[in-house]
Amino acid sequence: MERNYSLISKTTPIYSKVETKNVRYIIDDNFLTFWFRFIYKYTHIIEIGGFKKLREIIDRDYDTFSGKMLERYFRSKIIEEKNVTRIGGYWDRKGRTEIDLIAVNEIEKRTEIIEVKRNATNINLPKLREKGVFFRSVTSELKDYKISYKGLSLKDM
Repeated sequence: MERNYSLISKTTPIYSKVETKNVRYIIDDNFLTFWFRFIYKYTHIIEIGGFKKLREIIDRDYDTFSGKMLERYFRSKIIEEKNVTRIGGYWDRKGRTEIDLIAVNEIEKRTEIIEVKRNATNINLPKLREKGVFFRSVTSELKDYKISYKGLSLKDM
């Protein structure tokens, strides 16, 4: 699925070791991501004709789902600008610290640590800075880098 069809990809936290077990697999196609998240998962509801219930579930969970899709959008946008040499996210194995995007320019020695939220009012830059400090404490890759913190939302599209 990964090599032949490019439907899924294996992701690891940025700057993690190659042999890390801290791995996530994601479905690369947005339509298939939606289908597996809402249609395939709730086939049993569809089979009994519970379309209104399915709609309620989609309405309930769509904000979280579309937040992940917004992260994908901004990741693609940053890559297309061709101003970074490395981009990824970070998460620890315990799930306490998660950073949506870390965009690194190794030539200019600068890094943007980015939080993505649908609603701009939910962006918490002080909390993002705490996560950035933690990230820098567990990796030695960004010692002499200029670090900036940024929040992106639907308004930034």
